[in-house]
Amino acid sequence: MRCAPGVYELTWSMGTGPAGRATFEYGTEVRPGTPHVIWRRIGTHQILTGP
Repeated sequence: MRCAPGVYELTWSMGTGPAGRATFEYGTEVRPGTPHVIWRRIGTHQILTGP
């Protein structure tokens, strides 16, 4: 994500099934030594078309 520093995206494909995309960021650790992931949007490739 070029326009949103600290926000990352993940894409996947399930072969002939649906493809998807998710955006996430890292938050402050809740458990020491374990990354804390905050999921922002999860869905199809259309999740990036709106605010």
